[in-house]
Amino acid sequence: MIIFVDIDETICISPEDRDYSKAKPIQKNINKINKLYDNGDTIIYWTARGTGSGIDWREVTENQFKEWRVKCHELRLGKPVYDLFIDDKNINADRFFKKSEYKNKMLYV
Repeated sequence: MIIFVDIDETICISPEDRDYSKAKPIQKNINKINKLYDNGDTIIYWTARGTGSGIDWREVTENQFKEWRVKCHELRLGKPVYDLFIDDKNINADRFFKKSEYKNKMLYV
C-alpha cells in the first residue's frame, strides 16, 4: 500500500511562527508510521513546509528525519496550502493515531 503522511501536527509539533527547525517530534506517531514501513507499506511524507513562504525546508526536514529516526521511501515538498482537504481515501491524523486499526490490520506500537 502507498501511504502519504503529513509532517507538521502529524509526526511533530511545530511552533506557530512556522520555524520548522524548532519542531518537536511525536515519537509514538513516528513509531507507528515506521511500523507501516517495516510491514512493507510505501511511506511518502508530503509537506507544505515552504509552500507559502518560498523557504526551502528540505535540508532541515531531512536532518530532522535522521535525528527522529523517521523511515520513509520519499520526502516530497510542495504540498498545497489549504484549509480543508476532501478526498475519498483520507483519514484524520488524530483519528488514525488514536485507533490502531489500519485496513483490517491491528498495529501495536
